[in-house]
Amino acid sequence: MTSTGAITEEQLARALEIQKTTHKRLGTILIDEGIINEQRLIETLELQLGIDFIDLSKVHIPIEMAQLVPRNIARRHGVVPVKLNKGELVLAMSDPLNFVALEEVRTATRKRVLPMISTPTAVNKAIATLYGNEGAARAIEEMRFESANRGETQQQQRPEEVAEDVQAAPTVRLVNSILERATVERASDVHLEPHADEMLVRMRIDGKLRTILTVPTDLKRAVISRLKIMGGMDIAESRLPQDGRANVKVKGHDIDLRLSTLPTLYGEKVVIRLLDKSAQLLDAEAIGLSGENLNRYKKLLSNAHGMILIVGPTGSGKSSTMYTMIRALNTDEVNLVTLENPIEYDIDGVNQVQINEKVGMTFAEGLKAILRQDPDILAIGEIRDGETAEIAIRSAITGHLVLSTVHTNDALSAIDRLIDIGVEPYLLAEALNGVISQRLVRKICPHCKESYSPLPDELRRLGLPEDNPDGLKFYRGRGCPHCYNTGFLGRTAVFEILIMDRDFKRAVADGSHKAELMDCVNKGTFSSLAEGCRKLVTEGVTSCEEAVSVLNTTGE
Repeated sequence: MTSTGAITEEQLARALEIQKTTHKRLGTILIDEGIINEQRLIETLELQLGIDFIDLSKVHIPIEMAQLVPRNIARRHGVVPVKLNKGELVLAMSDPLNFVALEEVRTATRKRVLPMISTPTAVNKAIATLYGNEGAARAIEEMRFESANRGETQQQQRPEEVAEDVQAAPTVRLVNSILERATVERASDVHLEPHADEMLVRMRIDGKLRTILTVPTDLKRAVISRLKIMGGMDIAESRLPQDGRANVKVKGHDIDLRLSTLPTLYGEKVVIRLLDKSAQLLDAEAIGLSGENLNRYKKLLSNAHGMILIVGPTGSGKSSTMYTMIRALNTDEVNLVTLENPIEYDIDGVNQVQINEKVGMTFAEGLKAILRQDPDILAIGEIRDGETAEIAIRSAITGHLVLSTVHTNDALSAIDRLIDIGVEPYLLAEALNGVISQRLVRKICPHCKESYSPLPDELRRLGLPEDNPDGLKFYRGRGCPHCYNTGFLGRTAVFEILIMDRDFKRAVADGSHKAELMDCVNKGTFSSLAEGCRKLVTEGVTSCEEAVSVLNTTGE
C-alpha cells in the first residue's frame, strides 16, 4: 500500500504507465480506472499537500469575482475565484498542483492566491454559474443603458420598437445565457415569471424548481419578446396564450425549445420545455425496466395487435417510455405512424404526424386519416375523449397494434377512465393487452451516498417492518457539489405492468369494479408501484424519503 493507504503499488505503477501515453493528470487516471473516487483523491491531496477542501455547493461566489479572473483562464485551467480575503484571492482548483494556472491567476489579478481543492464537476458548475451570471448581469446593464439613452421605459415602447430592441446584442446574450445555463444544469423546463418588482427565472432540475436569477421588471418585456420572436409567436399579442417552437445550438447540443406564454397580473409568463435532440433514445433497461417487469414489457411488445396503455401523471416519463417502445417496434417490415402533440423526437422510418387542433387536426380526426394509410402500428400521444378512445379500441380489435397514454394514477384506474369516457367494457376487455403505469424517482447521488438508519415512521409508510428484522441497509445522499447539496443526481422510473390474462379480461367485460379487479390482479404475479419503490430503496438506488414522496402521488 502507499503511505496514504489509498492504492497499491501495482495500481500506481499501472496508472503511471497509462500517463506516459495519455499525458492525463495522475488523479484523473486513477478515477477513470476506478482505482479511487474523487472524494478519496481529495482526502489524499489534503493530507499530502496541506491544502483545504472547499464545498462549492455551499459557497456564494460574488458576481464581481468574474471580473478578477478572466473566463478563458478559468475554463482553460479548471479554476474559479471564490472570494477576496484581506487582499488574498481564494481560488478553487480541481488540480492544486497546476502551478501554471496559479501563476497566470497571480499575473492577471496581481493578488496573492490561496489555492483550495474542489472536484472537477463542482468547479465546472461554478464556472458556468459565475460567468453565466456575470454575462447576464452585464447584458442587463447594457439593456438598461440603451433604454436610458432612448429616454423611455420598456412599458412606453410600441410593439415595433420592442421588436427592434430584442434583436440588440444585450437582449440576445441574456436569453442565450439563460438557455446555456439550463443546458449545463440539465434542466427540463425554464420558467420566466413576472412579479411586481422583478421577473424570476426558475429551472426544473431533476423534477424540482430552483430559482436561478432575476431580471429587473423594466426589462422583462424585451426578454419575453425575444423569446416570442424565437418561437415564431406574435409579440404584439399579450392578452392571449400562445405556443411556439424553436431550435438552438448550445454547447454542441441540438436543443428543441417548446415555448408557452400565459397572461398574468404582472405580464406574460413564459415556460420553455427543453429537449436535447442530440441525446440518444433510450432502451428498456436504460429507462429503469429490469427483472420481471422487463419480461412483462417484452411480452407486451411481442403482440401483433391489441392496445398497450402507458399511464401516469404529467412528468412521470410516459413520453420516454413511448419513444422507447416505438424505437423497439420500428422495423422495415411495418408501417408505424404516430399522432403527437408535439412531436418530441424525430425518428427515422416512422411517419410522425403533428396534431393541430386550430385547423381541426385533432387526435380523433388524425386517427381516422391514419387508418386509411395501411398502418400496422399506431402510436397515439394521448387518449382524452370518447371518440378517440373508441376509434383506437376498434383499431386494436381489427388487427392493429395501438400504443397510447392516459393520465391516471395507476394501471387499474386507466380501465375505469376509458369506461367513464364511453368505451364499452366488453370492447375494452377484447382490445387491451396491458397497462404500464410509472413514476420518476430521484436517484441518490453516488458521490455523497451514505448508509443511515431511517426512522420507524419512514419504514412504516414505505410498507416495511419498523424494526428492520432482515437487517436491510438503507442509503441517502448527504449532499455534495455534484448534486448541489440535494443528495440526488438524476432520475429513474419505477413501474407496475398489468398484463390482461383471460380471467382479468373476463372480469373487465363483466363490468367489475376496481376493488374486484384488484382481487383478480393479486392472484397473479402483478408487482405494484409500491413494491417497485421498496425495491429501489432496498437496492440503494433511492432513499426512503423519496420513495414515500412518490408513493404519496399514487394514493397508496
